[in-house]
Amino acid sequence: MRRLADLFPESVHVREVGLKEAGDPLVWEYAKNNGLVVISKDSDFHQRSFLYGYPPKVVWVRLGNCSTADVERVLRANFETIKAFYDDISPAFLSLS
Repeated sequence: MRRLADLFPESVHVREVGLKEAGDPLVWEYAKNNGLVVISKDSDFHQRSFLYGYPPKVVWVRLGNCSTADVERVLRANFETIKAFYDDISPAFLSLS
């Protein structure tokens, strides 16, 4: 089941594209080459965003140890913010909590 398909219909999870066990550099390159935004709880993507810049854009979900449902709630609650971030060409990084 794709929990956020109603809001983000073209989104993919790393497991859907064979990158579940891949390191951050491969995920980064996949997102960059496919025009995707990385949404992650992993602070490494925050660091990578500052080091390499855009693309891809990065949304860092800063919730610590939490459930998938908690992450889903934050993404749903911030849909308009995420959409505006995606549509604006200038910012490369968005932090949500």
